[in-house]
Formats: sequence, C-alpha cells, structure tokens
Amino acid sequence: MSLAIFGSHVLTPGGVLEDHWVLVEGQRIAAITRTRPRAETVLEAPGRFVLPGLMNLHNHCFSEMVVRNRTEDGASGDEASLVYRLLMPLSRLALNSLSSAERLAAARLGLLQVMKGGATSLLEPFRNGIPEMFQAALELGLRFWGAPYVFSSADPRMGADGVMEYASVGNDDGNADLLEWDRLRDLWDGQGEGRIRLAMSPHATDTCGPELLRAAVMRARALSVPITVHVAQSADEVALCRQRHGCTPVQYLERVGLLGPDLIAAHCIHSDAEDLALLARTNTTVVNCPRTFARGGVFAPYGRFVAQGIRTVIGTDGYNMDLLGELGAAGMISKLEAGRADVAKAGELLGAVTHVAADAVARPDLGRISLGATADLTVVDLTHPHLQPMADPVRALVWLGHRAELDALVVDGQLVLAGGRHRLVDEASVVAEGATAIRKVWDMPEARAAFAGG
Repeated sequence: MSLAIFGSHVLTPGGVLEDHWVLVEGQRIAAITRTRPRAETVLEAPGRFVLPGLMNLHNHCFSEMVVRNRTEDGASGDEASLVYRLLMPLSRLALNSLSSAERLAAARLGLLQVMKGGATSLLEPFRNGIPEMFQAALELGLRFWGAPYVFSSADPRMGADGVMEYASVGNDDGNADLLEWDRLRDLWDGQGEGRIRLAMSPHATDTCGPELLRAAVMRARALSVPITVHVAQSADEVALCRQRHGCTPVQYLERVGLLGPDLIAAHCIHSDAEDLALLARTNTTVVNCPRTFARGGVFAPYGRFVAQGIRTVIGTDGYNMDLLGELGAAGMISKLEAGRADVAKAGELLGAVTHVAADAVARPDLGRISLGATADLTVVDLTHPHLQPMADPVRALVWLGHRAELDALVVDGQLVLAGGRHRLVDEASVVAEGATAIRKVWDMPEARAAFAGG
C-alpha cells in the first residue's frame, strides 16, 4: 500500500520542512517532496505537523489502570508505598483473578491510551502472567517491546508499618521467570511482521539478586535484545542496596555487568553524582518519567541527567500515558529544578522520544523521517485555537500541546489511527470492556483494603 501525508510542517533530521509531502510505500518512507505524489491513500488536511513516530520506552499500563485516581493528592504515600503497597500487589491480584479475556480487555484499553498519547512504539515491562499484552499490541497495530519481569524475591510487599517484606529473601533463583521469558519469546517474538519483540526486564535492584541479573543480561545479550530495569526509584531501595551489597543501586548494576549501551535504566531519581558519572561513562540510557514522581511532590528532572552527558529518553511510567504531554512536563520540571529557562529546550525534548529513543533500542531506522526509514509517523493537528498564532511548531507542540491534538498514527506503513480515532478497533467497546475488567479488581476485598491503607 502507498500513503501520502501532507505536512504544513515535517520534522526531518535536517530541521523542519514547510509544506512538504511524506510518501510511504510499503513499510518505508519513499519520498519527502514539495510535489504532491501519487498514492492509494492521501491525507491532506491543513496545519498538520508530521513527526517521526514517538517512542515511549517506559510504561506500565496494566498496573497503573488498577490504581487509577487512587494515587494523587497524597493517597499513595511515598514512592515505595506506591510501588509496593499498591501497584505490584494489585497488579498481581488482577492477573490472578481476571480471566484471560478480561486481562486482554484491560490490556487493549491501556495500549489504546498509550497510542492516543502519540506513541507508535512502546517498551512495556509487566508481570509475566499477562501474556495478553502481546495479543493486544498485535491487534492495535502498535510497535511493541514486551518486557515480562524476572524476579529473585517474589511478591515483595510493604507492611502496614512501612517496612518492606521480601518473600524468599536470599533466594537468588528466578529460573522459572527466565524459562517463562523464553517461552513467551518463542510464542511472540517477531509477530506482526516483526513489530512484536521481547525485551529483558529484571524488575529492580531490590528484587533481583546478582546471579539472576547476570543470567538475565547474558541471555539478553546473546539474543541482542534491549534490557530495562528499575534503578534507585526510592530512598528505601537505595538503603536496602547499601545494606545488602555495600553500594548504591547503580554501582550494584556495574558490579554484575548490567550497565552499558543496551540498558535502559528507569528513573534513577535517588542516584548521586558518582552514579550519574558512571551511567554517562558506560553509555547507559536513563528513561525519565517526571509526572509519576511529580504527583508525589518529587523532582524527577530530565535536565539533571542530560547535563551529566547521559543519554536520556522520556516515558510515561503508566501515569497519564500522554507522551506528548509528558514532554512539556519534563521541560517545566527541569527548568524549575535548575532555576533556569535555557535548559530542556523543546527540540531536545522532542528528540528524546524520536531519534534518541530509537538509538537506545538500536533501531536507527526509527525515530527519523528520512528516505528508506521505517514508516512510523505521528501526525498532530496544530490548527487548534490554543496553538494559534504559531511562530515555531516545535515550541508550540512541546510547550502548549498534548494528546488532544493527535490526528494520525502510522506504524510500519499502516495507517492505524486517523482523524484522532483508531481504525483497527472499536474504541467504545475497548473502553467499556477494559473499564469493566478493572472495576472487577476494585471490588475485591484485597483491593479495598489496599486503597484504605490496610
């Protein structure tokens, strides 16, 4: 199939082109031209900004929906409470209590929200008991790196006294999780003409022992797949790592050989100056998710990592799942933390979810509008009143834009969203069925107790 999209503005590696067409033939970008090309499908609405497909490299749509509207205004406590008292126990409850059809419905709803936040690509760590994530991504036409967790310390929880409780403390096995990862890879890797892939995701430095981390990284590097892990996302995690290993979480990952250009380290909020230097020296990527921490009153400034020379990308961590809106939040939080207006500029932020993100997953064919590149495109409508008059489309998008302006998505040359609506699924059905599945979890006694702080 061929597709031609007119952009009043087109973001290319050389800058923004005005009044150009992007021609897609099959799965590739075939031309970028001022002349209207011939194509079977033509999108020619005025005022569109054609971007490389945005890449969201950290999200947890399933677990986040389970606690939706339960974590703001101090309801979740600190970062450790949010993760270990709510997100992880309740996502485990959901995967154990919902049927496969219900889990699939919830997965569809979450991934639909991710796509309507502007993302054509997603790296999603999740419990390995939710294989329906792969099916949902396939159905919605998303480019998807599924990253089922592996754990050494299963089912970590926070007690009512705020003290972490790790089942199987000292058990550094995790072999069952690695075997399940292999099984899922055999089933799903390469589906959807290569859109569906697996990534390796040891959960975090406080839930994975050194032998499991070494086994996971060895397996991932033998298969050349991306690796992601939660790092220093709470002060409690840092304290526990010092107690167990006599070092910080970042230093712990260096000892086991995990740091490197194929690692995407999530958050790193509680990393010190030495940690940041180590991340930069090893060319490790940090994925910054500022809004999920901001709701708890915690600075997670994108600019702090970039200033240290660290390759930094931006993800949503599940919260809000509006990648376009996350860019502005990342910039504002960075400017506040630095006390300067000239940090975290619009073009840099947009690069963090296009070519920089593509390089982090070793896909130089993504994140760029150039001849021969894979045809993943995000198209936004800049004709809305709050964006006019407009002097600079990049600044307008980053500082004034959000998911409401999303017009179209193209993934692997397929037009999957047009006119702001998904073309492959019935959105109303996806929303109704997914919300019903999540409400079933909310009605369970364990969930009610967790929401009450019990």
